[in-house]
Amino acid sequence: MSALRSMLFVPADSERKLAKAQGSRADVLILDLEDAVAPAQKAAARVAAAAYIRDQASKLSARLFVRINPLDSGLALSDLASIVVPGLAGIMLPKTSSAADIQRLAHYLDALEARADMPAGGVDIVPVITETPQAMLTMHTFVPGIARLTGVTWGAEDLSAAIGAMSNREVDGTLSPLYTLANSLCLCAAASAGVPAVDTLYADFKDADGLAAACRQSRRRGFTGRIAIHPDQVDIINESYRPSDDELAKARRIVDAFAAQPDAGTISLDGVMLDIPHLKQARRTIAQAG
Repeated sequence: MSALRSMLFVPADSERKLAKAQGSRADVLILDLEDAVAPAQKAAARVAAAAYIRDQASKLSARLFVRINPLDSGLALSDLASIVVPGLAGIMLPKTSSAADIQRLAHYLDALEARADMPAGGVDIVPVITETPQAMLTMHTFVPGIARLTGVTWGAEDLSAAIGAMSNREVDGTLSPLYTLANSLCLCAAASAGVPAVDTLYADFKDADGLAAACRQSRRRGFTGRIAIHPDQVDIINESYRPSDDELAKARRIVDAFAAQPDAGTISLDGVMLDIPHLKQARRTIAQAG
């Protein structure tokens, strides 16, 4: 099962929300230093995030990430200097322009891990890869073997603001073409780099049925997890991205059928012809089930 199945955002400067998030079953808690924190509170939020990581990382089942401010904001290095402490599992990098930004961040982490006497390469990176116009044109830079890259995710809000759109949705509420393209490019970039694709947030945290339906659709398309913005969303996300018993049973039958005919490129199962892509998908389903 993906270690990035559910990633719950929590403002780094809110003790109340941090305490509430601890009770969730999120795979990852993302302590947010970017959009959820007012400019005047950035410095205090860094201190709070570092203290929380030191105090809680060893006590929680969730891994602790921090969403820093963008690399070109003038704030990112101060964020990193404060929060790269033992217990930090990963960085979420917003407004990534290309894979070069991940490589740049990785170099910073190399030095900061050494300073903190942390294992080299231990801090992962999950970038948001569709928030700038430049990013939409540089998806080809996501290739296998990018150091520290362990997943990618996408978002529509910052992209719509960057291009001056009145909204990222059509009149009927569906995403406009540019943002459905962003969704698809995130899947392609993840597959190209060989890492999981994490779907963007579902804004209406009170709409449990809508979230569940969106997660099911998302999983069919190839995403393996989703961002959460409220603890109540976490259990729905976890369940939605877990293969059902029927899916798992079918996947195991496919794997067993190919194993019984190791020299065959195609096999017949229940009157249906299956080939190697079906075997790969079956193995992926089993892996998602842990």
